[in-house]
Amino acid sequence: MEKISLKADYAFKELFAHEKVRKQFLSDVLGIPLEQIKSVRLANPFLRRTFRRQKQGIMDIALVLNDNTKIDIEMQVYRQKHYTQRKLYYLARMYTDDLMIGEKYRKLRRCVSISLVDFELLSDTEEYHSVYRLRDETGRELTDLWEIHIIELRKELTGRRVDDWIRLFNATSQEEVDRIAEQNGRMRDVAEVIRQMGLIRTLRWMYDDYWRAKRDRWDEDEYVRDEGIAIGKAEDTLQLLNTLGKVPTDLAERIKSERDTEILDRWHLSAAKADSIAQFREREDL
Repeated sequence: MEKISLKADYAFKELFAHEKVRKQFLSDVLGIPLEQIKSVRLANPFLRRTFRRQKQGIMDIALVLNDNTKIDIEMQVYRQKHYTQRKLYYLARMYTDDLMIGEKYRKLRRCVSISLVDFELLSDTEEYHSVYRLRDETGRELTDLWEIHIIELRKELTGRRVDDWIRLFNATSQEEVDRIAEQNGRMRDVAEVIRQMGLIRTLRWMYDDYWRAKRDRWDEDEYVRDEGIAIGKAEDTLQLLNTLGKVPTDLAERIKSERDTEILDRWHLSAAKADSIAQFREREDL
């Protein structure tokens, strides 16, 4: 039985080259009735740079719905440092990309970002599908012009329409894909597209996925390295505080959980100058 990987960059993009797949995916993820999705056209994935030194943004899949909603779909296999900030950057660039000098703000269109991540990004929830929009502290919505979907492929399924898409992206063979289609008629067209893509392209997918993994590994290594630096700085701060007396459990846990190295540097310096743990807590509002 030959292996396939729809998480591979080449396979992922080829899958969404088919409009049937795009329509069914967006219907299931965004909760839009399939009959209301008249068209989903592919758009330029390169975000336009307005000045020479501006950072270039390249989306995996850029789409435009028939109501002109702009959509970015991305597959991220390896953990990247500052992934949330990256998604906000792409969303902001996508939102402003079409507005030219002298044009009215009403031309700005609704933008939706959908991220499929093969790692735990949101540790504070067991839900695999999280949706974020602009709301105030009471939950009252300001606008639906910005919307972010995070779909975590490794979390437990909960019986929703998106479940079969997670099973699909986690599938490693055509047989698994076919079983998903047998149990869910909505996925039959998708399974047929995957079959037409052909298992002969498996080597191409694996080759492309290898180099994508190499690039992402650089970011992952940076994340792991910075994690280690933060842990070391937290331990140094606690060592200084221990010379002043017994460190309360809540304070120790707060310091250990901090990952911002600039904050940890400040705490370390403050601990070195403090005459007591109480003085340190008061200075740092801890």
